[in-house]
Amino acid sequence: MLSSLARFSVRHRWLVIALWLLAVLGAGLAARSSGGEFSNDLTLSDSDSQAAYDTLRERYPDMSGDGMQVVIHNDGDVTSPEVKKAVADSLTEVRGTDGVAAAQSPYGPGPAMVSEDGRTAMATVRFEERAKDVPAESVEAAQEAFAPVRDTGAQVEFGGAVLQTESGPSGSEAIGLAAAVLVLLVAFGSVFAMVVPLVTALFALVLGLSAVHLAAGLTTIGTSGPVVAAMIGLGVGIDYALLVVTRHREAMRAGHAPAESIPLALSTAGRSVLVAGATVIVAILSLYLIGIPFVSALGLASALTVAATLLAAVTLLPALLAVFGDRLDRFRVRRLRFDHGSGRASGWHRWTAHIQRHPWPYLLASTVTLVALALPLFSLRLGTADDGSAPEDTTQRRAYELVTDDFGPGWTGPLVVTADFGGDGSPTEVREQAAGLRTELEKTAGVAEVRPPQLDESGTTALYTVVPEGSPDEESTEELVHRLRDDVLPGAVEDTEGAEAHVGGSTATAIDLADRLGREMGWFMTFVVGLSFLLLTVEFRSLVVPLKAAVMNLLSVGAAYGVVVAVFQWGWGAGLLGAEPGPVESFAPIMLFAVLFGLSMDYEVFLLSRVREEYLRTGDTGGSVRDGIAATARVITAAASVMVVVFGSFQLNDQRVVNLFGFGLAVAIAIDATLVRLVLVPSVMAVLGRAAWWMPRPLQRLLPRLPGEAADKGRQPAGGTAGDTAGGTAGDTAGYERPAGAGTPGGANGTPGGQPPHRAPEDGRVPGKRP
Repeated sequence: MLSSLARFSVRHRWLVIALWLLAVLGAGLAARSSGGEFSNDLTLSDSDSQAAYDTLRERYPDMSGDGMQVVIHNDGDVTSPEVKKAVADSLTEVRGTDGVAAAQSPYGPGPAMVSEDGRTAMATVRFEERAKDVPAESVEAAQEAFAPVRDTGAQVEFGGAVLQTESGPSGSEAIGLAAAVLVLLVAFGSVFAMVVPLVTALFALVLGLSAVHLAAGLTTIGTSGPVVAAMIGLGVGIDYALLVVTRHREAMRAGHAPAESIPLALSTAGRSVLVAGATVIVAILSLYLIGIPFVSALGLASALTVAATLLAAVTLLPALLAVFGDRLDRFRVRRLRFDHGSGRASGWHRWTAHIQRHPWPYLLASTVTLVALALPLFSLRLGTADDGSAPEDTTQRRAYELVTDDFGPGWTGPLVVTADFGGDGSPTEVREQAAGLRTELEKTAGVAEVRPPQLDESGTTALYTVVPEGSPDEESTEELVHRLRDDVLPGAVEDTEGAEAHVGGSTATAIDLADRLGREMGWFMTFVVGLSFLLLTVEFRSLVVPLKAAVMNLLSVGAAYGVVVAVFQWGWGAGLLGAEPGPVESFAPIMLFAVLFGLSMDYEVFLLSRVREEYLRTGDTGGSVRDGIAATARVITAAASVMVVVFGSFQLNDQRVVNLFGFGLAVAIAIDATLVRLVLVPSVMAVLGRAAWWMPRPLQRLLPRLPGEAADKGRQPAGGTAGDTAGGTAGDTAGYERPAGAGTPGGANGTPGGQPPHRAPEDGRVPGKRP
């Protein structure tokens, strides 16, 4: 199937390129006209914070929407008549703004919100809807209404859940591309060969992001969604194209014309790419099983860009390769060297052979290193960073610092407690119960202040503003929320029939999100690992290789988690990345796991397909590992380098969650492509020997075959069940259909394609062929 698709793209190259141009332009125009906006939907069904919100919506409709803090600071006196009049005029204008439910003055009626030194005041604007549904125009209008306050010389800053910044291009994408250009030039040594993966990835990225914008009009996608999607799409787009282009160049060097080598590359490396990409998409979309809309939507955005890269890899990429033809290696920036198949031992051969002679020391050393890097994971604390982690030049950060300094950190994210005392008590009894609960709340450890309760119109429900001693992302605040729910509130309402109490607000919602994801993480990871195991079992017709891959992937992901915890939670070197220490974003580990397990499948399939290809041809377990690593190490290193620089460039983004995600991906890919693929894999394969390819014969017959898998053929390694079929790997067709005199797939000299063991020219040219 892939070969046929590649031949179509080669024959109709200009038509394919034109269709891609039309698709990109059409999708871009559609996204501009019909695309939605990005906002964070932290709705959690069956959670205590959602129950509190439902109570607010039913009993306090004016309080059910999300709010915006308006922080007014004056080095003189914020209670001066001039400032107070300007604030009053602004609040009057705000109350008439569409979408605003209420606006509370810092001067009363009710408890005043003026600092003890009289220099800072805090007003609250309450919107009719939750943050995800509040129009940006309503927020902007409410902010502009406070211009008269600024005219008095006072400083006005804004904070709160409604201030969600949409993530557009930050310059990090351009820097990542520039770094990728340098890596590809070093890897390929040719300008044209470097251009093809970049153009393919850019076309796919534009199409994928347009699809993300269109999807945002149908479902709520978080503000970090487009940046995370761009990060993953750009990285895997270049990565997948690089793998295919490398295999295409190998086939041309073996004597094939471009019209032959392109289908061969798609049927081998292209199949590896499809398996890896499909695993990424399925793993990411599996986030929907968790039932958290915010996390699922982020996964959808990433899956759309990965799908676009796969489509480009099997259609646009062959067409571009056909356009360049045998001129792909023109405009060289350095002389090319091809060690694999040249009849001499490469550095990768020598390295792998060295590890195979001493497998146990390298196996133990690499395992201990990975476990040591993973140790910080045991102190992982999930949460959502507050505005104290926002960029310093934002109004949210300035508002946070003013409130923290003059009112206390708890006021940056107060808790909302609702208590329904039932309908049987008299108004006097309800007021007494409400006052008693306030006293209990004030005595609770971790509570800094409790505002007087507000009773609803029916007089049966009380609403409290509970101010923690710590900031929203501190562990003490999380402990306070659990203490209120588990100990304080049940004791306060348990003697009243029909009574119930809940803890809500944005801070409690973030804690509920972290708790839910923490509970779901175990089974989700089990699902992804199981899915990867099944796919690799079908792909490699082995039980041991998939098990080995699962264990090694868990070790590498765990090591990446540990480094993320050390930097972003403990603060080790966080300043170098411009990040603030705090909890690890609650959805980051589960998203990272879904993406990384799929990406590691990419290298696993690409490497072990070549190893199995050599093993089925020669039956030599040690030699097949050496040849497989020698054939793939350079391209895997180049592909990983591209991903690392692309993901690392997103450290320049001003969103902490994007910094964390990019850093985690870069570290994980670096660990996987170096310590795992180049040390752990050869040492484990040396220890396993033929056992790596063991598969019970009954299960061998029951396993399905993936589309495009070759029929049984070829040489069966002596004594092994793994060789019962020569099909089932991405490399089964790698024994090229040779031109006359080019040799057979199983040449006697043991080199790919049966080439004679002559020393290849230094520039990699085949004698008699044009460069």
